[in-house]
Amino acid sequence: MIKKFMTNYAAQKAEERKLELERQLIRHEAKIGGQVFGEVPNGHRREFFCLDEHSWVWHEEWVDHSGNNLSMTTRYDVRPSGLIKVQNGQYRPVSDEETKRFKIATERYFKRVYNEIYAGVV
Repeated sequence: MIKKFMTNYAAQKAEERKLELERQLIRHEAKIGGQVFGEVPNGHRREFFCLDEHSWVWHEEWVDHSGNNLSMTTRYDVRPSGLIKVQNGQYRPVSDEETKRFKIATERYFKRVYNEIYAGVV
């Protein structure tokens, strides 16, 4: 009985460590992604990351001149019909120009994330 408990406990702890490592990697990737368009201004927090094979997230937080905390989250859905932007629950097609910028951003993201996190590991 105790052996079974210890085996289950060890498996649970291993799964918890794996999930925490995944969360840390996503946070690290998001921080790197937030820099793909240049330096993040003081007082801002910016993240850009790949959520899954079809979804990307751009999130930014800042304090305005009146001291109000503001934030904006944009999800980009990559679909066979094109790129869709979701903000405030509204779905919008993305212009050709924004699609080009998105493509550049994702290429920079993959290059930086690979070089800064995974090169030499994979």
